[in-house]
Amino acid sequence: MNFIDLHCDTLTVFADREHPGSLFANESGVDFQKMKAGGVTAQFFAVWLPEEAWWKSRELTPMADEVYLRLLSEHFYRELEAHGDIIGFAGNEADLIRNEKGGRMSAFLTLENSRILAGDLTNVEVCYQKGIRLMTLTWNDPNCLGAAHSEDSKRMGTGLTPFGREAVRRMEELGIAVDVSHLSDGGFWDVADVLKGPFLASHSNARALAGNTRNLTDEMIKKIGDRGGVIGLNFAPQFLNPDLAADVSRISCLCAHAAHIRNKGGAECLALGTDLDGIEGELEIPGSRELPLLWEALKNYGFTESELEKFGAGNARRFIGDVMR
Repeated sequence: MNFIDLHCDTLTVFADREHPGSLFANESGVDFQKMKAGGVTAQFFAVWLPEEAWWKSRELTPMADEVYLRLLSEHFYRELEAHGDIIGFAGNEADLIRNEKGGRMSAFLTLENSRILAGDLTNVEVCYQKGIRLMTLTWNDPNCLGAAHSEDSKRMGTGLTPFGREAVRRMEELGIAVDVSHLSDGGFWDVADVLKGPFLASHSNARALAGNTRNLTDEMIKKIGDRGGVIGLNFAPQFLNPDLAADVSRISCLCAHAAHIRNKGGAECLALGTDLDGIEGELEIPGSRELPLLWEALKNYGFTESELEKFGAGNARRFIGDVMR
């Protein structure tokens, strides 16, 4: 069994300049050793741009977005160079195949919260040149591209800004995947209208099963599937449980969301987007090493071998080939 995980927040181990962590071995859910043990063939590592409260909670000195992106990406590439015998950078399907032929895993670099574009279209290409091949448009607050998900119906219905529409067009031209996780409903439908090809929700679940506004409606799931996109199954308790206050991420809930996404969007749209190291709670699958538990659970849930292979890596691999350059 092989896995491609479309989202983790493990790069925050480098946020402490004085005591940076490691991607090879750490106490988080994802590192190179856990990935190899769990059958991960490719991991998407997100540079999430922190909010002020996050820095305070960790007693760290805040950094400007540009400085933070440079710091984390430098550590990312340094770690890949240091462990080039087992893992290499990938920005497209050719890189992924090259690494696999060399017996290596692949690491993709992504950005979560594209506020760093700051209304300047040339910054999209700057991100591309840094190796970023997937951009999550918003986090939990509006930015220069558009509105984020919200309990406020007015904000939830607000879509992309004029700049946001230009930016996603440019992303598509360059070969950067457009990620609608965290986006408002209005923003989702604007992305579907603006883009010609596939897009994705890298780490979102089904709103019909858990009413969190971060999740996708059945209509959204179908739209992503119809467009050849993918949806990464998220392990966060608040995106899995009908009781949004629950803090347990159970494998049974993961199976239910996976089946719902498959049934509404087709077996070709279901993928993996764990959100590990960006989520809290009691996780029955706490890290990459334990991913085979989900494979076995889905098999027992009624997923066929073909569906499992598509979920584990096949659908994400196809999407990478179709979108990233």
